[in-house]
Amino acid sequence: MRRIDISQPEFRYDPADPEGFRAGMFRFGAELGARRTGTSVYELPPGQSVCPYHYEHGEEEWLLVLTGTASVRTPEGVEQLGPHEAAFFPVGPDGAHQVRNDTDATVRVLMWGEVVTPTVSVYPDSDKIGIFTGDKRDDLLVERSSGVDYFHGEGG
Repeated sequence: MRRIDISQPEFRYDPADPEGFRAGMFRFGAELGARRTGTSVYELPPGQSVCPYHYEHGEEEWLLVLTGTASVRTPEGVEQLGPHEAAFFPVGPDGAHQVRNDTDATVRVLMWGEVVTPTVSVYPDSDKIGIFTGDKRDDLLVERSSGVDYFHGEGG
């Protein structure tokens, strides 16, 4: 049996992440052998978010607050979740969410969900769509307004 202690995670921070999205990430699902479930612990310094407000077309997601108080934005508004409180985000617009730290203390959350490839994420605030194929060379983020007709560029 593979196991890991998530009480002492080694967080990775991406220096390319912009202000407001500088969260530490400790991915361990794949490390334990999971292929269909992604699992990560995030460390959110004050004022930071896990990622932009979004929803998935292919993957359900879960959230469990480990420490601190997380602000969770959904279509119903913003709610505060404390330690040991969980939330579920279904597929589609009803599952839109953003996890943020609006406090002065560090927040840690556990997030997990299905790993579906390919999948599509929608970012309502910036009007983007992300297509994630499992091969970074074919992944794509576009503004919805850049869409073209189905037969655009096709010969007849």
